[in-house]
Amino acid sequence: MLQIKNLHVKLEEEDKAILKGVDLTVKAGEVHAIMGPNGSGKSTLSYVLAGREGYEVTEGSVSFKGENLLEMEPDERAAKGVFLAFQYPVELPGVGNANFLRTALNSIRKAKGEPEVDAMAFLKMARAKLKTLQMSDDMLKRNVNVGFSGGEKKRCEILQLMMLKPKYAVLDETDSGLDIDALRIVSEGVNRLRGPDTGFLVITHYQRLLEYIVPDRVHIMWDGRIVHSGGKELALELEAKGYDWVKTELASA
Repeated sequence: MLQIKNLHVKLEEEDKAILKGVDLTVKAGEVHAIMGPNGSGKSTLSYVLAGREGYEVTEGSVSFKGENLLEMEPDERAAKGVFLAFQYPVELPGVGNANFLRTALNSIRKAKGEPEVDAMAFLKMARAKLKTLQMSDDMLKRNVNVGFSGGEKKRCEILQLMMLKPKYAVLDETDSGLDIDALRIVSEGVNRLRGPDTGFLVITHYQRLLEYIVPDRVHIMWDGRIVHSGGKELALELEAKGYDWVKTELASA
């Protein structure tokens, strides 16, 4: 279970608060979606959960399976089963996808006390996942995200997700830049990992992603706080009405 309590975060180099008291609990096996306008703090929340530098937690706590997530280094968080799919995946020139994935997989297995996967076993696993994502085996020979289209980058992140099998995954605007076919394929990859032991936090602007990855709960983030929560129908309401009604509701509260 991931539990966030009264989380306040600011940029380290600026005296500017971004998250202003976020409370959120995602149980194992649940899929939660966060929606909100630009600048509301959605991506900042994902960065803080993953341990990205440049952000300072000034108040509050984040626990993951009973442990203090904020005290862990990014590699420790990954070893514990936390995964972040970036909105803008970074390029890694000179680093091949196969080496990157196998190293990441074996690092996590080592942290769990499990034996490493040899090259042949890894290739068998990877090729099976590539087939699911309708990707060529040649993708393993290419450098990580170098020269990739937006859709290829997002598929590669879902390939990483499927190979590493985290306990908790944050998908930060995974639908950004995807056409409808790529969106369907990426969503199918995510849905294959849904199960009683895996939690997802899906960050998105648009309801269309949630037609494929159907959430258990939907939350609206506004000005650094979660101000409204509901079932999957809340995403449909946002799609129909936009965010003006949220602003009006907050102003009258």
